[in-house]
Amino acid sequence: MILSMVALMMGLHASWAQKSIVILYENDVHCGIDGYKKMAGLRDAINKSDTAYAAVVSVGDFLQGNTTGAISRGQYIIDIMKLMDYHAVTLGNHEFDYGIPRMKMLLEQLDAPIVCTNLYDIADQKFVYMPYIIKQYGNKKVAFVGATTPETMLLEGYAFYDTNGGLEYDLRPDTFYQLVQKAVDNARAKGADYVVLLSHVGETPQSMGFSSHRLVNYTRGIDVVLDGHSHEIFENAKATNLDGKPITVTQTGTQFENIGKLLITPDGQLTTKLIKPSDIPYENASVKTATDSIFHVVKAATSKVVAHTDYTLVVSDENKQWIVRGRETNAGDLVADAYRYAMKSDIAFENGGGIRNDIFAGDITYGDIIGMLPYDNTLRRLAVNGKLLKDMLTRCTALVPVLDGNFPQCSGLRFTIHSKSHTVSDVEVLKEDGTYEPLDENRTYSVTVTDYNHTGGGLFDYFKKCPVLQEGSLRYYEALSDYLTKVLGGTTGTVYAQPQGRIKIVDD
Repeated sequence: MILSMVALMMGLHASWAQKSIVILYENDVHCGIDGYKKMAGLRDAINKSDTAYAAVVSVGDFLQGNTTGAISRGQYIIDIMKLMDYHAVTLGNHEFDYGIPRMKMLLEQLDAPIVCTNLYDIADQKFVYMPYIIKQYGNKKVAFVGATTPETMLLEGYAFYDTNGGLEYDLRPDTFYQLVQKAVDNARAKGADYVVLLSHVGETPQSMGFSSHRLVNYTRGIDVVLDGHSHEIFENAKATNLDGKPITVTQTGTQFENIGKLLITPDGQLTTKLIKPSDIPYENASVKTATDSIFHVVKAATSKVVAHTDYTLVVSDENKQWIVRGRETNAGDLVADAYRYAMKSDIAFENGGGIRNDIFAGDITYGDIIGMLPYDNTLRRLAVNGKLLKDMLTRCTALVPVLDGNFPQCSGLRFTIHSKSHTVSDVEVLKEDGTYEPLDENRTYSVTVTDYNHTGGGLFDYFKKCPVLQEGSLRYYEALSDYLTKVLGGTTGTVYAQPQGRIKIVDD
């Protein structure tokens, strides 16, 4: 029964002389832990049925993304993943959220090969992880090469520098494509029959211009790209490599919207397919037990009701696109207002990439708040020159209408974005009487941001050299909780039902 069901689901044909290879893949799980038991269960069922060799791999961004990661600083996620028997894992940008020492400590527990071609330790003068791993399946060798977007040095920049601003780690943006090619060539030289690239690079070129399609364009010898980072869903896209050969690029979305399946048949045909977890009738018992236990612990810690909202506090749209990264939302207004209140500043910012999950109409629990703001960030009040403020706004909105994690949600400020000329105008600052006045580029304003945005992550490092007026003790999610209870009286009322018109976008 298991054999026939698996064969039907996977499109497999049993051949005991030479079996197919099935690689199940996930990307950007972001603490959506319920899918792990399904993925491991399907892998186990395939192996038990003996219809193919089966394995699981990860394309990164697993440590952070919601409450489960936040309250354990990634430990709960590792507790589940170390039961998965991954054959290869690469790094996403959010593996760096707690700093590289914490990341390394967590990954050491994983007991799985970590592959990354381009994370370099400057002091030790060596790469931190091996660039690839070769696994044997029957008489075939599959190489898994790992690549992490160099854009991480902007998105999680603080993780790469010491307290004096000295660079400790590097993702080698200048030689990124060459490093991937070197790993592919070396894997082939070691006898790899197939090269699978675990590419946490994405399909939407951002500030540094990298994408998995471009990576394929600049290389040869890769058979298939399992992609991540941009949270897109495509089963079998194509990119042309240096030899003019079309190469499959595939991505599953985020938080186990799909589980990916790469099938390598005995005659060398490669196909990719996306499977809904709800369509998988199998579960791994050990992974399920760990997941259920962690769900219970997290629920107990986060179930307290903090406030109520009659409408959704919007981060993403119906297609799960993070619109908070491209325009003002009511969630962005609320979060920035909470920062400004907590630190008593003139202005406050949060980059859109730091606001992660919607809060839907109904009671707002503490867990909902941490799910929206899931990182380990605290608040800082800085002294910022008016001209620097305008320069930051111009730079951080230059990609509109493309969604970008640096997009600034704001409080105490309003401005207009010109999407074609990539400029901003009509920048005005809120006065105590509730009216606005033009930004004075020669004046110094007090500005609240997270420590992440101050010390080299988000907002393109614009505030990195600004002096600290006050170091806050609250985590940023604690500031939002306090604002909802102490200022708003436990309800969002009508004030945040819609975006408040702080950011205007015109097509000129």
